[in-house]
Amino acid sequence: MSAMATLPHGSLPVLLAHGASGTAALMRPHVDGLRVRGVDATAIDLPKGRAERAIPVYAARLAALGGPGVIGGHSFGGRVASMLAASDAGAAVAGLVLLSYPLHRPGHPDEQRTEHWSDIRCPVLFLSGDADPFARIELLRRAVASLTGAELVVYRRAGHGLGGVLDDALDQVAAFVRRVSP
Repeated sequence: MSAMATLPHGSLPVLLAHGASGTAALMRPHVDGLRVRGVDATAIDLPKGRAERAIPVYAARLAALGGPGVIGGHSFGGRVASMLAASDAGAAVAGLVLLSYPLHRPGHPDEQRTEHWSDIRCPVLFLSGDADPFARIELLRRAVASLTGAELVVYRRAGHGLGGVLDDALDQVAAFVRRVSP
């Protein structure tokens, strides 16, 4: 059975991107898990390097959908997706899913990567571990509270990756996609 045949209520497609050192193949468990949950998900490859360099690649894949979609990703992929959502192309973003968002570099909590957040106009779902060295949880809570329409799900004892809680995380993502879909 195709993933499209199992889609409930016309939910929007989801594009997910990998972390800085990864590839689309590493997002396979996320894609497969969302498809089992009736969500049409695809993983995309982003170029390595600066997030700004990856935005046009992500934007082209989003445009190829021919309509609105939900975008996001793990760490670097989520940061790129958030920057795309904050850009002029963000009008095509119906929702943003940020898995282990890299709020700051480990050991540098004063250098937060939120300068573009004020331009995000869609609902946002953050999923993060409370032991993530890239996002001190109290700082992430405060930053998320500054966004309208944002929610944060925190996993106890999870680090910079949600492998140990992936089933619950994907349940959260699938429910979010259904909420933001027409």
